[in-house]
Amino acid sequence: MSNPEATHLIDDTLARRNALLLAAAQATGGAMMPIAIATGGLAGFYLLGDDKSLATLPVTTLVLGTACGTVPAALLMRRVGRRPGFMVGAGIGVAGGIAACLAVLSGVFLFFCLATWLTGFAGAFVQQYRFAAADTASAAFRPKAISWVLAGGVITGVVGPQTVIFTRDLFSPIPFAGAFAAQAVLCLVAMVILAFVSIPKPVKPTHATGGGRSLPTILAEPRIAIAVLCAVVSYALMSLVMTAAPLAMVQCGFSEGQAALGIQWHVIAMFAPSFFTGTLIARYGRERITAAGMALLLGAGIVALTGITLAHFWIALVLLGLGWNFGFIGATAMLTDAQRPEERARVQAANDFMVFGVVAVASFSSGKILNAAGWESVNLTLVPFVVLGFVALAWLTMTGRHRAA
Repeated sequence: MSNPEATHLIDDTLARRNALLLAAAQATGGAMMPIAIATGGLAGFYLLGDDKSLATLPVTTLVLGTACGTVPAALLMRRVGRRPGFMVGAGIGVAGGIAACLAVLSGVFLFFCLATWLTGFAGAFVQQYRFAAADTASAAFRPKAISWVLAGGVITGVVGPQTVIFTRDLFSPIPFAGAFAAQAVLCLVAMVILAFVSIPKPVKPTHATGGGRSLPTILAEPRIAIAVLCAVVSYALMSLVMTAAPLAMVQCGFSEGQAALGIQWHVIAMFAPSFFTGTLIARYGRERITAAGMALLLGAGIVALTGITLAHFWIALVLLGLGWNFGFIGATAMLTDAQRPEERARVQAANDFMVFGVVAVASFSSGKILNAAGWESVNLTLVPFVVLGFVALAWLTMTGRHRAA
């Protein structure tokens, strides 16, 4: 049975326009996250005194900020609409960049941690871009719309590091402050782009449909529960290995430049497949592409366990990025198909809260595992969670519950 609340929004022409605009906003405003990740630990090291043990704390507060922002971002957009909500998020990104710049200039470490938390909070709004791209898309175009937005991450992967390179010494002799000032400028550019996004607010639920099912009921739905599980597994495992990889490479005798180049190719691998992931999902199905992502994540772990040459590190990081792309986009497409229009704000907020809550734990645990048990243990951690994802997807397929109601 068709749902009038869903069908009144369907307009693939508008969806294509919105997806392109959101991809451009992802490429500019979304660059604040790689800027903060690339410089957060280094700036923390610079700001701290003799004890450098908390140097990576600004990166952890960045991820925690994203986790904290997921629910407020979704609820705000449910109330005021996508475009105003996204512009508020970009404004928070501007504030985060300015605050981080001032914190580095003033040499206050705790203020800098607060600034990266604010940047992470703004990043929660960026995470909603992929859901917004699906709002006005038909079921056939929806995976492509999601993948188009994430394809903007390819540009983000270039814009972020290059911004750091060209602006880190803008306030010389104090390093890194210029990169955060540039973050504020990029978020301003994104705010201008977002002003042209046009996504009608959904029709208010009728008395018959009410406000949708309760959140526990929604999350108990097998398709939604498994979509969230696969999104969590894809993102958390990627974060776990990616965070440890540069440190492991340096420990194995490679230079910081070689480690940085490995991360650059990893980021490109994360987003470049987005140009065709949607097409693959449309052809082979959401569950199969998500399962392929799990297989690639496992492949990354296997490559990393077979050697510690530069090639092993780089190939593992590329496979890790590809696995994240297929697993996360596939899980997102599963989630958007299973939710009802009146439930989407709660479902998306709950999904991102769980994803980034676990990612925060994974990023914090990564260094601990590496220091306590070594690079092999980091990669062995992948295995049980990937197997769990495979088993869940297989069960969903075999029981026939992958078919939408």
